[in-house]
Amino acid sequence: MPQLDAIIFDFDGTLADVPLDFDWMKTKIAALGEVFMDERPVPNSKPALEWLEELACQVMKRDRAEGMEFLSRGRLVIAAMELDAARDGALFDFTRPMLTTLKEHGVAAGVITRNISPAVKTVFPDIEDYTRVFIPREDAPKLKPDPAHLYQALTAIGADPKNSLMVGDHPMDVETGRRAGTLCAAVTSGNSEAEAFADLAPDFICTNVAALLDRLVTARLI
Repeated sequence: MPQLDAIIFDFDGTLADVPLDFDWMKTKIAALGEVFMDERPVPNSKPALEWLEELACQVMKRDRAEGMEFLSRGRLVIAAMELDAARDGALFDFTRPMLTTLKEHGVAAGVITRNISPAVKTVFPDIEDYTRVFIPREDAPKLKPDPAHLYQALTAIGADPKNSLMVGDHPMDVETGRRAGTLCAAVTSGNSEAEAFADLAPDFICTNVAALLDRLVTARLI
């Protein structure tokens, strides 16, 4: 494996404990959808953001103005839930020391997240003091698992994907890294167990980013 020039992290579940209930989020979107559709929509396997957009497109086919209103109100529901969860969240104790160690080793750290900046900064107000790049949902034209989100961060740093590592607590994060051509690390500090990553075969699976840092140092990758 190459020496790492950059490590890009997911946020929720990776660097912080944020109790965001995505099933409940989709239940709220379904309840809102019932106002705009003929019947209450049944949640599918898509993430809440993508499912909301799918439903809004269905409404737009009948009435564009109503579809746009549904989309706008749905996004407000999601943002409100993210902010509420952030107020109950907390940064993992090892996050700041880990990011400080990376800086001391000359490794650029970044964060890409599908969450919004106000929610992230509620939990980690000084995030930009510890990272070289921070790209929340509102600053990303395309969101992970689209590799464009990760490319955006690596381009800002000036890092080659081949010398970079994507780290996250969800299979989506590993998928993003695979699609972007980076090394990939899974951590089980969020809601996913190690078995959830089996099909994606990440380069590392660790309990948290502190344990991952120890492995990287031991392997002399940083």
